[in-house]
Amino acid sequence: MSVEQDHVFATVGETVLALDLYRAPQVDAPLVVYVHGGGWRGGDKADGGVARLRPMAAPGVTVASVNYRLVPGATFPDQLHDLKGAVRWLRAHGTSLGVPTGRVGIWGASAGAYLGSLLALTGADAALEGTVGGNVEQSSTVQAVVHWFGQSDLVVAGSRNDVEARLLPFRFEADLLGVRDVGEVADHAADFSRLTRVTPQAPPFLIAHGDRDHIVAPSEGAALHDALSRAGADTRFMLLGGAGHEGAEFDRPDTLAMTAAWLRAKLLT
Repeated sequence: MSVEQDHVFATVGETVLALDLYRAPQVDAPLVVYVHGGGWRGGDKADGGVARLRPMAAPGVTVASVNYRLVPGATFPDQLHDLKGAVRWLRAHGTSLGVPTGRVGIWGASAGAYLGSLLALTGADAALEGTVGGNVEQSSTVQAVVHWFGQSDLVVAGSRNDVEARLLPFRFEADLLGVRDVGEVADHAADFSRLTRVTPQAPPFLIAHGDRDHIVAPSEGAALHDALSRAGADTRFMLLGGAGHEGAEFDRPDTLAMTAAWLRAKLLT
């Protein structure tokens, strides 16, 4: 397994966007794009490199860990445009990189899971494609999605009563949309809910959530799974006992090995 850092896939204004490539040793290794968490405000493509990304590459999945623009400097859909630009860049350079790009997966954690899943469900929406990085002749569609402890509906996730707001004073969802409160733009935010984007044509989803997650409720993952299931899409939901948000249970060897096996099964067909 080898790591190549800082492949630049786009420059937006003064912001340079790059990805790190964790190459699996297997010659048939499929490619998955990893989207880090951090409440859309923080985080970096290097996050989880040792505990998560290297161990995922070892059993046979090449990982492209991607940076995207963060709030408050960027608001939605800037982040989605960045990720779609990364997928298009990978497809445009797949031959020179020596990685297969016919079937690509996307894997996100927390805020990254929201973005990655929305990317997967908006492949036919030209309004959300953007032109970041160019390569517009390439497709940004993906063929498999791993969703770890992310939101499914910004209005639901960001709506808290006065007591809840004092106990959990985060405003991730409002910051992403660039407003004071998610409630101000409930109708607008509903357009960005993955639940409203689910169709029978959705790619396969592997959804995992911890049953002790107090940042993003497990019901968010379950709601996405239920919506996909009702639509007739291929979906699997795992509830990890004792795991909180970004819990160490997600990086256990058995969890990563199962995730790698699922990705290989879906992307090598």
